[in-house]
Amino acid sequence: MRAQAQWAEHAAFMNALAAEGFVVLGGPLGSGEEVLLIVNAPDAATVRARLAADPWTASDLLEIKAVERWTILLDAGPAGRTSR
Repeated sequence: MRAQAQWAEHAAFMNALAAEGFVVLGGPLGSGEEVLLIVNAPDAATVRARLAADPWTASDLLEIKAVERWTILLDAGPAGRTSR
């Protein structure tokens, strides 16, 4: 992953999204061919628009496979809660 073209630019872009709270969690799945991002966004259009500015999007290194709404049912949280 780090050997791919424009890694530094992509990493800086993603780190900025994380710093502002748009990307909550992210990382490679399995062998690293795919990545899972958990984002804080009102809808799929916002996710697609924000990721369109990633340098890897223009280089066809970033492809959005799916955007799905996620409802958190389990959360250890600070109080040790395990379900909602």
